[in-house]
Amino acid sequence: MYNPLTGLWTMASNMNFGRYQHTASVLANGKVLVAGGYNAVPAPMNSAELYDPSTGVWTITGNMSFARPYHTASLLNNGKVLVAGGIGVTGFRMNSAELYDPFTGVWTITANMSFARAYHTESLLNNGAVLVAGDSTNTAELYV
Repeated sequence: MYNPLTGLWTMASNMNFGRYQHTASVLANGKVLVAGGYNAVPAPMNSAELYDPSTGVWTITGNMSFARPYHTASLLNNGKVLVAGGIGVTGFRMNSAELYDPFTGVWTITANMSFARAYHTESLLNNGAVLVAGDSTNTAELYV
C-alpha cells in the first residue's frame, strides 16, 4: 500500500486469488472491491473479494454472473458498483453489465450496453449517470 503522507510503500496481505486485468473500487464503507480479471492460466475469472484496510484482511464475496477481464467498474451514488464490458470466456468483447450490492454481496445483471466493449473507460458523472466510452470505436453511451 502507498501512504501519500510518508511517500512509502508497505506490503499488504495477499488476495485469496492471484489475478490481473481486474478492477478495484473503493466502496463507501472504505473497503476495496476487487473483481474479475485473469488468473495465472490465463483464464477469465468471475470471482470477487473485499479488502478491509482497517484489518488488512481479504474476504471472498459473491461471484459476478460472467467472468471478465478488461472491464470497467464505477462506484454509483447509491453505493452499488457498476461493472461493464470486458472479454468473455469465448475471447470476445462483452456488452453485458452487472451491479454489485455491498450490503448483500450479490451481483445482479442489469441492462446490456449498446456495443460490446473492452479496454474502454467508465466515468461517473455529476448527475449520477455513467459515461462508457471507447474500445476500438468512437462510440459512447450513458448508463442512467
